[in-house]
Amino acid sequence: MEELSERRYGAALALLRGVQKPSAGTPLYSRLVNRPLGRRFAALAYVLGWTPNTVTLVSAIFTFTGIALVALVPPAWWLGILVSALLMLGYALDSADGQLARLRGGGSVQGEWLDHTVDAAKVLTIHTAILIAVFRFFELPTAWLLVPLAYLVVDSLLFFGMMERDLLLARAAGGRAPASGASTGILRAILILPSDYGLFCLTFVLLGIPLLFFGVYTVMLVCNTLFLLAALAKWYRQLGAYAR
Repeated sequence: MEELSERRYGAALALLRGVQKPSAGTPLYSRLVNRPLGRRFAALAYVLGWTPNTVTLVSAIFTFTGIALVALVPPAWWLGILVSALLMLGYALDSADGQLARLRGGGSVQGEWLDHTVDAAKVLTIHTAILIAVFRFFELPTAWLLVPLAYLVVDSLLFFGMMERDLLLARAAGGRAPASGASTGILRAILILPSDYGLFCLTFVLLGIPLLFFGVYTVMLVCNTLFLLAALAKWYRQLGAYAR
C-alpha cells in the first residue's frame, strides 16, 4: 500500500510539471520556491483524495492562524518564526489548490470564487493585524499607524485591479484568458520581488525586533506603492490596446 501511494505521488508530481501556469510576471520567490512547493502539496493532496476546495480551506487555516497570532501575541523571536512558517505554508497550499484542480481536469466556478475570496480576506486582515500589533505592542508614535492603513489600501487596490483586469480581458477574448505580455526573465522577477507575497511572509521572522520589522515593512510599502502605480498605468494601456 505504501509503495502504491509513493508511485501515485510520483506520477502526480510528474503530471503536474506539465500543467504549470506560465511564469511570466511571477516574482522570484513564487517562481522558484512557492510553486514547486505547492506542486508537492498538490501531489500529496491528490494521493490523499482531497479536493481543491479542501486544500483552499487548509491553506486558510494556516494563514489566518498566523495572522491572528500577530494581533494577539506580544512580539518575540519565536513568534516571528512561527508566524512566518504558518504564512508560507498557507501560501504554498494556496498555490497547490489551483495545481490540484488542473491535475483533476479543471476547477469549478465555486472553487475559483472560494480561492479569490480567501485571498481578499487575507489582504484585508493581515495589514489589520499589523495595525493592531503596532498599536498594542510597538513603541511608536500614533502617526505610524498610517503605514499599515496605507499598505492595506495599496494591497487592496492591487488585488482588485489585477482581478478586474483579468476578468475584462477574458470577457473581451470570449472567455479565454489572453496570453500575458510580461517578461519571463529572471531580472524582472528580481525587480518585482518586493511585490511578492512570499517575501512578505519571510519578513515576519523579524517580528521579534519590532522596530526592524516595521522599518522593513515601511520600505516594502514604498516599493509596492510604486509597483501599484506602474501596474495601474500598464493595465489601463493594456485594456485600451486590447479593446482597439
